[in-house]
Amino acid sequence: MRTSEKEIVRSLPLFSEMAEDHLDEMLTGSFLQRFPATVVLFSESDHTDFLHVLVDGQVELYASANNREGTMTLIKPVATFVLASALTDSAYQLSARTLESSQILMIPAQNVRTAMSNDQGFAQKAVRELALCYHGVVRAYKNIKLRTAVERLANYIIVQNRRQGETGVIKLPIEKRTLASMLGMTPENLSRAFATLKPYGIRVDGAEICIEKPGDLETLAKPSELIDAH
Repeated sequence: MRTSEKEIVRSLPLFSEMAEDHLDEMLTGSFLQRFPATVVLFSESDHTDFLHVLVDGQVELYASANNREGTMTLIKPVATFVLASALTDSAYQLSARTLESSQILMIPAQNVRTAMSNDQGFAQKAVRELALCYHGVVRAYKNIKLRTAVERLANYIIVQNRRQGETGVIKLPIEKRTLASMLGMTPENLSRAFATLKPYGIRVDGAEICIEKPGDLETLAKPSELIDAH
């Protein structure tokens, strides 16, 4: 690996406390590759061969059953994904595909498991990352179980507005089809949810959303730090 690529790995919290020799051992056999958009990186039933590190681009994790498909989460750089599967030497459990041209570092899963046994700093960081992922899953589950489709969309808009500088105008970072799947809706239900939000000051123009009555939107959404904290 190039020194610049190694520094990308070192910059991630998961690897920041690793001893230098253990990091070098873990990265043996790793490679950095660029994939075009819409490439399936792995399927949920495949055995986990690599821990993936998204360096650039965007990746969708999704699942399929009974001829239905659902977006589970989106990965943005710089971040690892499928750590739990790599550590347990099991199937990926989720499928992954690129949403745009993406650069991904792939670290052999066996190397990750060896590092877990040999490097205390890495082991502690891995436990913390798994715990944070667990909290993320709990928040997502509560969002689906405790809110209506309209409330989920309203809270998504509020979160995106905060992330994009609270200007009252946001640009959807993903296609509406993907957004609908991530929020547990069909595209048709998403369109109806946007229409329901119109009296609350939401105006939609393609991928751009204007929030004209933020107070009314928050009254409807009832945002919660226990669900929406990131």
